[in-house]
Amino acid sequence: MGLVWAVARNPDTGRHAAAKAPVDTGAALTVVPRRIAEELQLPTTGRRRVATAKGATELDEHVGVVEVMGRRAYTHILASDDIDVVLIGATTLETLGLEADPAAGKLKEAATYLL
Repeated sequence: MGLVWAVARNPDTGRHAAAKAPVDTGAALTVVPRRIAEELQLPTTGRRRVATAKGATELDEHVGVVEVMGRRAYTHILASDDIDVVLIGATTLETLGLEADPAAGKLKEAATYLL
């Protein structure tokens, strides 16, 4: 999947950060470098144990707004000291009503099922 423009925002302070971000459908949640979470003053909701390429670790979990392709949604965001890019995860895509189209290398509107 290619890069998409993403904006992370703290709705309480109005602080935001924009970045070209890869979509990682293998990652459940969106991850930002810790410095971005701190700049945005994202509220911390706890810590979450996660599996990474380096092994298991715990990351701070925050809540914020993520915007991709003009769609905005509140979502859980993890902050990491080990990455220097924003990664858009599958849960964030689903919350935004988007899905990856691997053939086109783009995001597209996803069907939403209420079954």
